[in-house]
Amino acid sequence: MTSKISVSLAAILCAGAASAQDLPQSGNEWFTAAQETVQAVLDRQPNTNRAKNVIIMISDGNGVGTNYASRLFAGQQEGGFGDGYVQPQEAFPNLALVKTYNTNAQTPDSAGTATAMMSGIKTKAGVLGVTDAVVRSDCATVEGNTVASMNDVMSDMGKATGIVTTARVTHATPAAAYAKSADRDWEDSVPDGCTAQKDIASQLIDAMEAGTVLVAMGGGRRHFLPEGTATEEGGEGRRADGQNLIETATGMGAQYVMDQETFDAANLDGSTPILGLFEDSHMQYEADREGEPSLAEMTGAAIEALSAAGGDNGFFLQVEAGRVDHANHAGNLARTVRDQKAFADAVAVADEMTDDADTLIVVTADHEHAIAFNGYCGRGSDILGLCMEINEAAPEALDTPTLGADGLPYTVAGYLNGAGSVLVEEMPQDDSTSAPADIDTGEASADAGAAVYSGDRSAIEGADVTDLDYLQQALIPMESETHSGEDVAVYAKGPYAHLFDGTIEQNVIFHVMYRAATAE
Repeated sequence: MTSKISVSLAAILCAGAASAQDLPQSGNEWFTAAQETVQAVLDRQPNTNRAKNVIIMISDGNGVGTNYASRLFAGQQEGGFGDGYVQPQEAFPNLALVKTYNTNAQTPDSAGTATAMMSGIKTKAGVLGVTDAVVRSDCATVEGNTVASMNDVMSDMGKATGIVTTARVTHATPAAAYAKSADRDWEDSVPDGCTAQKDIASQLIDAMEAGTVLVAMGGGRRHFLPEGTATEEGGEGRRADGQNLIETATGMGAQYVMDQETFDAANLDGSTPILGLFEDSHMQYEADREGEPSLAEMTGAAIEALSAAGGDNGFFLQVEAGRVDHANHAGNLARTVRDQKAFADAVAVADEMTDDADTLIVVTADHEHAIAFNGYCGRGSDILGLCMEINEAAPEALDTPTLGADGLPYTVAGYLNGAGSVLVEEMPQDDSTSAPADIDTGEASADAGAAVYSGDRSAIEGADVTDLDYLQQALIPMESETHSGEDVAVYAKGPYAHLFDGTIEQNVIFHVMYRAATAE
């Protein structure tokens, strides 16, 4: 009896599958689009060519949630609802979810995550290019515990390699390409008595001299100049050792570019290294950018120079949108999504300038942030604006904002913590039990109670929540919004991109890139 029922069900299912186009909804545009998607996947063939070129593009802090906000922003800027928009990397045929934790941190740090992607091992938060046997800030633990980066590996294969970032070139993610450091913060100095490693800026110059890094462009000029040396932005160098590493770089034949004019004049024939330092610290946000190249422009220039230098051997390039992370930390979604759009433009440039047949492009993030999305918003609700009511009669949202139980509107997106917190500290009512400090010592009183916070969302009334400088409302008060530990996505195309599948550990990204570059 059971077998007859099973056979009958199988026959019905097969018949149904064979006549899908006869279903009453078969003429619906959503139905036909889905059929086309399924067919495209069925037609897909794995690319098992050896990857001549490998590009990894990391949008720092652009987890699945931030990516969603950026998708809506980009689509709405083009006049659509936003949710159906497809960012360049979202059109890539292969993807996976990535676990981002560090070996000692559930919520990761960029140094640990970048080391995972660039060396193939997970490690601790705050360290670069070393195993988790290293204790952060303990220089003595570095010796014997360093690892080879993808730049080391690829340059040994004869490929030209480079890094491009909108953060400092000595910051965590780009530094993972060349540095071995017990602390990501040792950008221009190491503690007295530390002989196991140099500071991170010095390691970059050494890598350029050795040919391990041909192109390095981003911010961070202050870490290459001596203390007291004035910089173009009105700051000064931070090197206590008196070294001028920019002069060291040019003395060994590197080109130095520091603004849009010198960038535009750079020689991209691959014959000389390029050191680009466009700001004292991080480069400007895309929304504020003036007098310096975009991430897309730097990506294009790097590909041109590395292609020429690598020749038949090809190249490896790491590209980072570092300021997506910083805008998230500020709770400033307006700048976050604009920098992410600039990153998407860079992805499009990399795709246009290379061939899927011989170039593996990997697009991912190092971690997510504590971003959150509110309410039942109608389609087309401005991702930077208020959540508007669903329209029961048409796709587009109504002009009426949805309200919380407190009778106030709320934005589509917010943060779980950050500078935009609606909780504010109040003076304690009972001084005898809540005194914050002892009068004589200045230390916390033994009988002091916890600080008292109360919530007030009323500032949202009348506020221009779409303003570039607006900070999204948040819950927990923090000077800087935090990372979160949730998964991020990895999108890929080109040789061996099909190996990105399912849910993977972050260090697997290195191994896919290595497999593609060394395929027989």
